[in-house]
Amino acid sequence: MTDAQTLEIAVRIAQEAGALVRQRFGQQHEVTFKGAVDPVTEADQAAETLILTRLRAHFPHHAFHAEEGGGAAWQTGAPTWLIDPLDGTNNFAHNFPHVGISLGLVIAGEPVVGVIHDPLREETFAARRGAGATCNGQPLHVTSTATLAEAFLATGLPYERRVLADNNTRRLDHFARRCQGIRRAGAAALDLAYVACGRFDGYWEPLLKPWDVAAGILLVREAGGQVTDFTGGPEVLSGRELVASNGHIHAAMLRVIREGAAAPHPDWPALGGD
Repeated sequence: MTDAQTLEIAVRIAQEAGALVRQRFGQQHEVTFKGAVDPVTEADQAAETLILTRLRAHFPHHAFHAEEGGGAAWQTGAPTWLIDPLDGTNNFAHNFPHVGISLGLVIAGEPVVGVIHDPLREETFAARRGAGATCNGQPLHVTSTATLAEAFLATGLPYERRVLADNNTRRLDHFARRCQGIRRAGAAALDLAYVACGRFDGYWEPLLKPWDVAAGILLVREAGGQVTDFTGGPEVLSGRELVASNGHIHAAMLRVIREGAAAPHPDWPALGGD
């Protein structure tokens, strides 16, 4: 089966799961918790069951790693699907309309097919390696924003933010003082899709999971952007450290992460940097 055929199947499955999520949005939910602020609803579980059933039927020799416990470990060496059946569960549980479904196929440690579907806006972001990225069939490209001072950014806060010494709030402050604006909407997959389609110029977040980022990494790269870890290195698929951008502001973002308050400031250079 070609990557193009695989992508078509993944798109159909993501949209089918999206219809299930859309139907249940706005209703009362059965909510349980994996952590103090890490909820799971019956929609997460139903969407994951649907996705795994469909993928296994089409790709019986692949491995599967999904957020709610479906499948094997993700570093198996086999072609592996990394699945977030409902990214933005906290949003969903509170009827905040910003959620997504993310499916990424990884082969030999690299994403080769990725789909992020927004069921409430009916937007399907899709990419395959070497073939570009699209939204509802239209080509995507990252922005041309040249400086961090002009940039519109996104980030997130880890589920363990109540107790972590590094919960990303210091970086949030450092970036907020150096860019046009920052949004924290609570769905990492959509943040990456929005970098790919030009709604954001850049995005950073620590302590994500492989299912959060696999599809989005491919989307950003295929739309002409750049994705690295916090040091500028290639170790991104684990999700532990991730910076995605249009490429033009990437070095400046890494400098803020590296230097914090000492990084260059656009209005008061004496506050930091040169």
